[in-house]
Amino acid sequence: DCGACVRVCPRFVYEPKSGLGSYIDFIAGRSKRFAGQDGAMVTELIVSAIEMGMIDWGLFAGRDEKWATEMFHVREPEQLAITTLGGTKYTFADVLPELKKAVMFTKRGVGVVGTPCIVSGVRKLQQEFPIFKEKVKLVVGLFCTENFHYSDISKFLQEKGVDFDKLIKTDITKGKFIATMSDGEKVKFKVKEVEDIVASGCNVCTDFTAVESDASVGSVGSEKGFSTVIVREENAKKIIDFIKEKGYADFGDAKPEELDYLINLKKGREENIKRD
Repeated sequence: DCGACVRVCPRFVYEPKSGLGSYIDFIAGRSKRFAGQDGAMVTELIVSAIEMGMIDWGLFAGRDEKWATEMFHVREPEQLAITTLGGTKYTFADVLPELKKAVMFTKRGVGVVGTPCIVSGVRKLQQEFPIFKEKVKLVVGLFCTENFHYSDISKFLQEKGVDFDKLIKTDITKGKFIATMSDGEKVKFKVKEVEDIVASGCNVCTDFTAVESDASVGSVGSEKGFSTVIVREENAKKIIDFIKEKGYADFGDAKPEELDYLINLKKGREENIKRD
């Protein structure tokens, strides 16, 4: 009855956010230290922030052997040897409840990674509760078109012939969902086939690039093997400068125009919101 959930809910009073958002730099990056879905720049950003002393706590969404998400509290770079922390998981993770725990115990600050809706939730927490403003020092957003509840997507994939004991990677590219197994087999199907199980909140979300984050990361806009990094705030710029100084990553040019289609696809949902 305290009303805290309403105060921090990014959907209770929803102000659609969309577009590319403001940024300081728009680059492509590939970590030399870590392996990931693409350029592993999310991992590089969080670990570099820990090394700099900006934060002492990083929140990552990992997974179990059945690809159900579970949260990891990363304190040391050595913990990134857990390979399941990397890569994309197209299911929701309990980021914000775990963020509350991290904020209670951190001394220097917390870095958190999440989809656009998670980023909006973090910003609401920072607006309403000073401790989150003080303790959350880095917010990394992920490019996102839609997400799924684990029970729905796991059942669907199994019906498509995906063997979770062999599954090593999931990816959505060029309108197709691709599940890759350890033996090289790939299960492919059109993303339209999963429209019926997309989480209801995604049907009103217009934010593809996580415009409220300190830095946004995704694969669209960069060549294969690289991550697109949208550097939005000064804290993120300081981390990128640190990474360049240490030689921790290779950098190149990214192409903002390649994001236009997906940005406009999600922005189109704003008209549906207005009509409803």
